[in-house]
Amino acid sequence: MQITTTKGNLDESVLEKRTGGFENEHESTSWVEYWLTGELVHRSAHVTLKRPISAHAVIGGVGG
Repeated sequence: MQITTTKGNLDESVLEKRTGGFENEHESTSWVEYWLTGELVHRSAHVTLKRPISAHAVIGGVGG
């Protein structure tokens, strides 16, 4: 599989894949990183919110 990296598209077989995650009461986050000879060349993250965000909270944070 080809991975889009800072060095262009590279085959996954030449990269070192590292994964991680984080979870608390508000969110669940996971990520995948691809490294090439000690250099991070790709990172993807996925965040899932466990509770909906109210419109009031979003509007209240816009513009200070």
